[in-house]
Formats: sequence, structure tokens, C-alpha cells
Amino acid sequence: MAYDEYLADRIRQQLKEKRTAFTELKMMGGLCFKVDNKMLCGIHLDKKYGDHLLMARIGESVYEAELDKPECLPMDFTGRPMRGYIFVTPDGFDRDDDLSYWLDLCMAFNPLAKASKPKKKKIK
Repeated sequence: MAYDEYLADRIRQQLKEKRTAFTELKMMGGLCFKVDNKMLCGIHLDKKYGDHLLMARIGESVYEAELDKPECLPMDFTGRPMRGYIFVTPDGFDRDDDLSYWLDLCMAFNPLAKASKPKKKKIK
């Protein structure tokens, strides 16, 4: 198992309680939750950190303030942090209220986020 199924179930449950329509996409060994065809959040097993992290797309307007929290890390798949995206360590989403906080931040940014362009299928 590449990602934390228990955390995935918690996210699913909270999104359902918030009456949010979402889809899931397995990618890069993790799981991405999408709302309105845009990444909302995800689960990532970070080998450098050694645990599952919540990947949150919160936008640049709150990025710096949230990144100052001890449970937050810059999201840096490629070695360069992506502004507007953070990793939250398990201490930051252990309680349901904490997880709800991050999901609310993600959902507040989602209407402002740009959707990824659909990938063209290669013709063989």
C-alpha cells in the first residue's frame, strides 16, 4: 500500500459531511482528491520525512502564514518548493478538527485554482 488508507477514509468522510462532490486519482504512489476537476488535497508517503503527509493546495495568500506552523513543510517533489502547496505532518491532522481545518483551507482556495489541462492521449 503506497498511501495511508485510514487517512484516505477520513478525508472521504469529511468531504461527504461537507457535502462536497469529489473524485480520486491515484498518482505517484499517493492519492489525490479533486473537486471541480482541480486538485484539492492528497496523501503522499514521503521517504525523506518517513511518514504519510497530507498534501494541501491552499493558495499563495495563506501559504507563508501556514508554512510557519511546526506541522507544515514546503511541498517540494522536485527539490523546489511549490508556492501555494504544503505538506502537513501527522501531528497537524491527527484530530478530526485539525483535518477539517486543512480541508476547509483547501476548499476555500479551490474556486480560485486553475484546473490542469487534460492530457492528450497518445495515438500508437
